[in-house]
Amino acid sequence: MAGFNKIILMGNLTRDPEIRYAPSGTPIANFGLAVNRKYRQGEDLKEEVCFVDIVVFGKQAETCGQYLSKGNGALVEGRLQMRKFETKDGQKVTKHEVVAENIRFLSKRQDQGGESHAKEPVEDAPHFESDEPI
Repeated sequence: MAGFNKIILMGNLTRDPEIRYAPSGTPIANFGLAVNRKYRQGEDLKEEVCFVDIVVFGKQAETCGQYLSKGNGALVEGRLQMRKFETKDGQKVTKHEVVAENIRFLSKRQDQGGESHAKEPVEDAPHFESDEPI
């Protein structure tokens, strides 16, 4: 049986994208995304937040670094990936993250004082699909 691995998330960045380059020269961006869910429990309105790590490759990674910053909204389409690695102190870690294939920049989030969290107007940002093979 064939598998299907597709995820769509909409939320706000929890930190500015970090850009680095693979030995091959491919740009890689990492950032966190907070996805909120509101629900009722009896008479109370509750909210839970899910924090997800996102990784982006190629031209789209550079564009994310240029136009996105902490607090900006983003719609991320991609696939779920499990990564295993060892920390500097020898501890083995398993981590799930989303490999973004398509990112849409959403309007800037405004904080209580009306201050914007964007580096540049997100409305002018281009929309890119991943140039990495699926």
